[in-house]
Amino acid sequence: MKLSTPTLCLAAAGAHAHYTFPKSQLNGVVSAEWENIRTTENHYSHGPVQDVTSSSMTCYELTPGTGAPKIASITAGSDFTFTVDSSIGHPGPLQFYMAKVPSGKTAATFDGKGAVWFKIYQDGPSGLGTSTITWPSSGKTTVSVQIPKCIANGDYLLRVEHIALHSASSVGGAQLYIACAQLTVSGGTGTLNTGSLVSFPGAYSATDPGILFQLYWPVPTSYINPGPAPVKC
Repeated sequence: MKLSTPTLCLAAAGAHAHYTFPKSQLNGVVSAEWENIRTTENHYSHGPVQDVTSSSMTCYELTPGTGAPKIASITAGSDFTFTVDSSIGHPGPLQFYMAKVPSGKTAATFDGKGAVWFKIYQDGPSGLGTSTITWPSSGKTTVSVQIPKCIANGDYLLRVEHIALHSASSVGGAQLYIACAQLTVSGGTGTLNTGSLVSFPGAYSATDPGILFQLYWPVPTSYINPGPAPVKC
């Protein structure tokens, strides 16, 4: 397919539309930057992770092991919101994962390594099979997720992940924008079955159909989110 000049211009402009997740919103209160969200490696550049085998896939931390200065307290069943700096400027899926902090650690000291992550949310595109495929998160300046009501109480890492697919037609072309918030959850029933847990890196392959994906031509008729299915109460 030959791309029109306007399409090429949009593609070039999209190359500069990188983003981070520096603040939280909880119960109407907006945090300071990187207050309960770990400072990410791209906090200045806003650039993505493109190697899904990289250690940056865990939380994309600028200084691994340091943690954010605070831990946010949240009630199970409530929404946690990440702000986006400046907005989600690329097409692709939004996903959220959680990891239970093991005994002897806190949300500020746990490194998130190993098979500890379970997915709590993913979205998918509309318009498959047409020339106007869109994702719900496109253009958003905040993204939110509900903490499962049936989760066990305790400390967790909450990992937000947006996968930009505009250049994903070649291996290493997908762009992942990642951050981890530090939470203490209360009020959960503790009945959640998390199933098989995954690790980051490790959960994705560079050739997974949700990572290596031709967005534009041939026009895709399906999309498979990478990683496990979201857990449900």
